[in-house]
Amino acid sequence: MPLFDPPSRPRRITVPEDARACAALARPAEADLDTFCPDVDDRLLDVIARAEDPGDAFELRDLWLGRVEHELGADALRPGLAELWRGSRPRRHVGAEEALTSRATVRFVKELFNWYFRDDLYGDLAADRQLLLSSGAVDEERWGLPAALKDCVRFALDRDWYGYSDSRGRIPAREAVAAYENALMERDVYDEHNVALTMGGTFTVSTLADFLLTGRTGPTGPALCGIPNYPPLVEAVARRGDVRLVPLPSTAGRTSLEPLIQALSADTPLVLIQTAANPTGALVDEDELTRLIRAAGPRTTIILDECHEWLGPRRTRGTARAAANVVRVSSLSKNWSAPGMKIGWILAGREFIDEYYEHASTAFGGPPSFLYTVVELLARMERWLVTGLDRPGAAEVAEFEPAYRLDADRLGVAYAGYRRERWERQDALTALRDAACHRLSAVARVTVPAYSINAAVRVPGWDDSYRCFRDLLRTTGVSTYPGILNFCFSGGVVRVTTARPWAELAEAGDRLAYAVAEPGVLRV
Repeated sequence: MPLFDPPSRPRRITVPEDARACAALARPAEADLDTFCPDVDDRLLDVIARAEDPGDAFELRDLWLGRVEHELGADALRPGLAELWRGSRPRRHVGAEEALTSRATVRFVKELFNWYFRDDLYGDLAADRQLLLSSGAVDEERWGLPAALKDCVRFALDRDWYGYSDSRGRIPAREAVAAYENALMERDVYDEHNVALTMGGTFTVSTLADFLLTGRTGPTGPALCGIPNYPPLVEAVARRGDVRLVPLPSTAGRTSLEPLIQALSADTPLVLIQTAANPTGALVDEDELTRLIRAAGPRTTIILDECHEWLGPRRTRGTARAAANVVRVSSLSKNWSAPGMKIGWILAGREFIDEYYEHASTAFGGPPSFLYTVVELLARMERWLVTGLDRPGAAEVAEFEPAYRLDADRLGVAYAGYRRERWERQDALTALRDAACHRLSAVARVTVPAYSINAAVRVPGWDDSYRCFRDLLRTTGVSTYPGILNFCFSGGVVRVTTARPWAELAEAGDRLAYAVAEPGVLRV
């Protein structure tokens, strides 16, 4: 059976008019002059100072949680942890640099991250969780894969395309990814030899850290990890070597990399950056990124996590990203709402990809081969969108292998549906993000995101993001994500995910407004 015989019907995506009206009142991201920086504050230093063993990440976690339980008073759920905090005392003086270079700090944040999801949000506090603004991902049931990509999964399974394959992925899929990335850069800098398909962003960074920091000779200093960042990624690096956390300030939707440039040395083996920060949605300054890449030595590898670089103005990516010492990581988790598929790609120099082949074939073999068709079609259609193609013709049909048995009519219908779904999805998620940020700005200080579906919110009255999460969940039923779980060490910033139905976002805004106006009054 040919691919797209017949094409599946694309879903329709709409946004309520009241949400659009609210979005129209929002400030554009570039007008937001708010500066955000995840500097270390006294509450983190106090926890480290009180630990009997400041190198014990589990003790740091329990002290942090114990302080929260103590401050909750009658609403505490774990009196043993509260008693642990009350029995502690300052034992030493601790400075910010000690906290940022300690192995225990990274593991502490990761263990707090684990506790949040395992023991609190989906554990003892699950009954309180009514409105979920803490997921960090698009609701795939409402804004999931386009119909054309679902057709690719069915087609591959029907053809039994799930056997062994090259550990870098099939060549046609890699060619398609290279062409798509070239279109984003507006010049030809990649071919299939620069691409390897991978098993999603988190797994990819972990295997890259293993590849780069284990068993290879090179610089022996600490790896530099810009923060905010995602705990599993930083922990993956810290398991293989020393790490220094580098707070990166952002203003008006742009993240400055100047602190990383200043921290670079000839001994730096690796630099890890999220090009669009989670939770602020701020994009790295491209000129500073170019300076960072050029300042790094040839034996310093720079990993760019680009997974959150979407839902914002399309821009040409600088060619410095294609330097031989840069590895770029993308996945289907965010932009295409498919975190469970665990599929994505890396872009790097040909020599690096050749070496990575041996590592991949030894460590995990390769990603699920039945998803290669999804990646190939996605990359080709995304390239057509970037280049402004209205309707595919014979040249576009010829990009695919004869085994797909495509013709221009079926491909044209599938592409039209894909383009409409992608535009409607982008429009809807942008409107919901703008509307949610405007709604929340009435009661909190919102760092308006330039990209992604997440926003950083500082609710007045809290100086601890985990305590803020607990209080808001208890009093409103709205779950938020504590900023400390992304290494936002200072203040009570929480992350909200705006890719939710407008009815839920509006209700959450009303509940949070009431809770802030009358702290502790509302009980659900």
